[in-house]
Amino acid sequence: MTSLRFVDTQLDRPRWRSTANLRVHRNVQLGVEYNPAAGEFAPLATCFVRTETERAPAMFLGTSSDRIGSPEGMQAYYATAAKLLPRVPIGVYASLAYSEWDSGWNLPFGAQLDLGHGAWVRSMYDGERTHVLGGRTMGRFDASLIWAWLEEWGGSIAIGF
Repeated sequence: MTSLRFVDTQLDRPRWRSTANLRVHRNVQLGVEYNPAAGEFAPLATCFVRTETERAPAMFLGTSSDRIGSPEGMQAYYATAAKLLPRVPIGVYASLAYSEWDSGWNLPFGAQLDLGHGAWVRSMYDGERTHVLGGRTMGRFDASLIWAWLEEWGGSIAIGF
């Protein structure tokens, strides 16, 4: 999957961001993030520990650049649990993340409401600030609007191969 994101902000680094990920094993995804304003490449990795079942959440470990607006070179390392709730079109997640920017732990979490026909709305707290996203998934293509920090607007497009 590859994606391109932008946020209309005074900060240079988060203004444009692109990512590319490749599943190298059924449980491992590796990738790279590129932030052109900073001339920065950062590693992305996700290890899927378990898939979701009717009773248990999905669990995965990973690393990516730290939060939107973090300084160049700051990574986050996280363990996440995610679960679709029974009988309602809502998925929730919670993470325990180590932030290099904060030199400490934080607790990101969020929820996504499925609106039908591939449309969705997601609210997320990144351990420091809140963001709201809304979008539509159409097969291997995804487009979304981002309201970063509940202050700045942006967007994202992603294509899976």
